[in-house]
Amino acid sequence: MHKHDLVYLTEDASHDAVVELINEEAFGPGRFVRAAARIREQGPHDRSLSFICADDGETVASVRMTAVMAGGVRGHLLGPLAVRPSHKSRGIGRELVRIAVEAARRKGSEAVILVGDPPYYEPLGFEKVAYNALEFPGPVDPRRVLVVPIGDDVHARLKGPIGWTE
Repeated sequence: MHKHDLVYLTEDASHDAVVELINEEAFGPGRFVRAAARIREQGPHDRSLSFICADDGETVASVRMTAVMAGGVRGHLLGPLAVRPSHKSRGIGRELVRIAVEAARRKGSEAVILVGDPPYYEPLGFEKVAYNALEFPGPVDPRRVLVVPIGDDVHARLKGPIGWTE
């Protein structure tokens, strides 16, 4: 497979079923009890900042972004990010993250936040949030809370509850 075979598109409602399938493959039923999933349950994700990757017309990966208020920061929660097993280790996830972060920046988001593996996300521009600075609606490993700060003084303002916002 060559990189030029892949197409990155803004998600629309026609992708809902396949995105759900991809997330089920990647995370299983346990995905619904995670703290980040509880935030996403509070309101819809932002389709204008959510993307899919298609290979010859087949959707093979997706990333979603949800508007959040995180302490004093108006930002976006990135996730879930999932790639079908047949297309892993090809840079698709990294490219989806890059596209989503740039789209959030253009839309005026102050930060992109996620709960994820630092070795994967730090090379993509994510930084650790201060330990226990954000209060999630459920347990979360504070060492895995990461941010791409876009606005001014983001780290200083990332203190308090995080939840969905319009």
